[in-house]
Amino acid sequence: MQLTTASLFTLSLAGGAFAASEPGEGVTVTPIFPSIAEERFRGEIAMAGLKELGYNVEEPKETEYAALMLALSYGDADFSVHPWEVLHDSFYQKAGGDETMIQAGSIIPGVLQGYLIDKKTADAYDIRSLEDLKKPEIARLFDTNGDGKADLTGCNPGWGCELVINHHMKAYGLEDHVNNNQGSYFALMADTIARYQAGQPVLYFTWVPQWIAGVLVEGKDVEWLEVPFTSLPGGNEGVNTMHEGKNLGFAIDRVMAVMNREFAEENPVAKTFLSQVQITTADESAQNLKMQDGEKSVEDIKRHAQEWITANRGKFDGWLEQARAVAN
Repeated sequence: MQLTTASLFTLSLAGGAFAASEPGEGVTVTPIFPSIAEERFRGEIAMAGLKELGYNVEEPKETEYAALMLALSYGDADFSVHPWEVLHDSFYQKAGGDETMIQAGSIIPGVLQGYLIDKKTADAYDIRSLEDLKKPEIARLFDTNGDGKADLTGCNPGWGCELVINHHMKAYGLEDHVNNNQGSYFALMADTIARYQAGQPVLYFTWVPQWIAGVLVEGKDVEWLEVPFTSLPGGNEGVNTMHEGKNLGFAIDRVMAVMNREFAEENPVAKTFLSQVQITTADESAQNLKMQDGEKSVEDIKRHAQEWITANRGKFDGWLEQARAVAN
């Protein structure tokens, strides 16, 4: 087939339009995620957008948060949508902080952490504060091994929350009254939920967004415990720990998109897109509950992300449009 000058011009325009719609073409991106499957959903949404922008997105590396920050700092990975702004700030600063990384945007605002007990026990014994566990008769209610101490289902080492819990145990004088049980968090929580379903008192740490909030519902099944005063390992200055009139003892936090600084500066399209991405705590908790109900393979999570994108296509396309505008 012979192409006319007009045909070539038309094809050239079409090719230019195609290239403009994929400004990331030819650039490889390496994500890095924590090893918590329940947190992959937001990462799949971010990766899907970068792929639509033309980037070659590799399968994510997985590690714990401190190592994750180091990988971003050294350029062994390009971005993550998982670090918490306040909770993981010490990891961020120790790995190089703003000199080597950039916090591009807030992926999930209003994330919570804290201690909860079942509402039935809270109401029956008027337990409202973590400090109530200093009373032997109260601690014994949550004693699962017969040593007289309350048993708290705690947080995995390496997640960052364990540092706050350990600090709280000392700051509030609870070391002689509470066992902070650490191990495989979700296995421990399965036992905690089983005890609750058997009508026994439960005491545990958790965070929102998370599927547990859909199984043990605040205000219906469980209640947040207040702390007697704010005390955080990195200091309290400028940190808000209040949620609906209760001092939870943990920062009301934000999950951030964190990027290697050099990659971000060289790829403003990716930076602009990741700065826009945002999902709600309710959306991630709902997706996590699907995982708890059996839809927990990587393929399931990828499908959940695509379903979310379809349901939020207008907003998602707006993020892509803003990113593409940077390339023009």
